[in-house]
Amino acid sequence: MKKLLIGLMAMLALPMVMAANFEEGTHYKVIKQTATAKPEVLEFFSYYCPHCFKFEPLAKQIKQSLPAGVAFKKSHVSFIGGKMGEEMVRAYAVADMLGVDDEVSAAIFDSIHKKRQHFASRDDIRKVFVAHGVEASKFDSAAESFVVNGMVAQMEKNTINYQIRGVPALVVNGKYLVITNSVKSEEELNELVLYLVNLQG
Repeated sequence: MKKLLIGLMAMLALPMVMAANFEEGTHYKVIKQTATAKPEVLEFFSYYCPHCFKFEPLAKQIKQSLPAGVAFKKSHVSFIGGKMGEEMVRAYAVADMLGVDDEVSAAIFDSIHKKRQHFASRDDIRKVFVAHGVEASKFDSAAESFVVNGMVAQMEKNTINYQIRGVPALVVNGKYLVITNSVKSEEELNELVLYLVNLQG
C-alpha cells in the first residue's frame, strides 16, 4: 500500500517536474515586463503561411486544452502576401466579427495551400464568404465598418508591439513568446503553453 501511494504521488508530481524544466531563453522569451490583466494565448498567423496552415490543428488543440477563463485569440499579420496580406487581415476581422471565422479560415487556407488559388482582390475574398452563407452586401458593409477597422488596427498594433517577425507565433499573457522549435511534440507544446499561462512574475 505504501509503495502504491508513493507511486501515485510520483505520477501526480510528474507534470510539475516537467513544467519546471521549461527555461527562459530556451523554451520562451520574455518580451514584455507586464502581463495582461487576464490570462490569454494570442496566436499570430497568416493565411499565406504554409506553416500556419499546418499549425491550425495544433492551435485548435491548444484552445481546447486551456483552463476555463483563459482566452485564445488570433491576430493576422500583414507582412506576408504583399498588398493582399493587408486584405487578408481585414478578411479575418470580418470573419471574426460575423462569427464565421472557423469556416472561412479553413476555406481560405485550403484555397491557397491545397487548391493553389490566387487571390488578387477583395472580390476574390468576397466569393469565399458568399460560398459560406454570407451575403455579398453584408460582407461589403462589414469590411468597411468601424468595428472591423478597429480590429485591423489592433492586429497591426499587436504585430508591432510584440515584435512579431515570423509566424506562426504564440504570445502568452502578453508577456511570453513561445519558442516553438524548442518542443518535440504536441503534448510538450500544450504543457509549455499551460506552464506560461500559470507562470507568476
